[in-house]
Amino acid sequence: MAVIHRTTMSPGKLELIAAWLPSKPWYRGTDAPLLAKAGGFRLDDPEGEVGIEFMVVTDTSGDAPVAYLVPMTYRGAPLASAEDGLIGTSEHGVLGRRWIYDGTHDGVLVEQLLALLAGRTTAQDQNTSGAPDPTVEVRSEGPGVPQGLTGPGTVTDTEDATLVTVGPVAQEGPVAQEGPVSTLTLCRVLRPGPAPEGDGAAGRVLAGWSAPDGSRQHGPFAHLAASER
Repeated sequence: MAVIHRTTMSPGKLELIAAWLPSKPWYRGTDAPLLAKAGGFRLDDPEGEVGIEFMVVTDTSGDAPVAYLVPMTYRGAPLASAEDGLIGTSEHGVLGRRWIYDGTHDGVLVEQLLALLAGRTTAQDQNTSGAPDPTVEVRSEGPGVPQGLTGPGTVTDTEDATLVTVGPVAQEGPVAQEGPVSTLTLCRVLRPGPAPEGDGAAGRVLAGWSAPDGSRQHGPFAHLAASER
């Protein structure tokens, strides 16, 4: 179970995200984002070592407010395989220095999101320890989400999403062979409304956030496409 510490971080999460956002192709604001925390949820790391948060931030620096999904992991040491995903480091008032990553590059977040899609774990409240978040909606569609998927493989940013390849690894003799590849899509630019139809998703996550005017929004956060050879 993730423990939410009531303490300080320096620099803070929004400060780190504001410095990192303009480098992403899906960011639509100015070089100086004006961010506010707007919602999200957490997942638990089964090993209890890595913090996992799906944070929504709204940016009001452009012509119209935009809500972004920023999945993050918090680690007590650098993750060698995720240099390209480092958002920054921060001094945590209880845990000391934390390395904060864009979670699409971190296998712990990717595998726990796959577990959520497969119904093997439950979304947790963003701000309360040990409290499930019943507002996070998980849908299984078609054949559903297969078990045993791992990732990330390749991570590709588009103009409004991040695409992560995932797949099983089948052991055949002494050499591990890759199995069918699926694409895990994380919506970066959030839009309220129902999930699209006919996109071939095996499973999807929908959740809520707050608009700058205080109204509640709800829409797709992530989905897993069918596997391909």
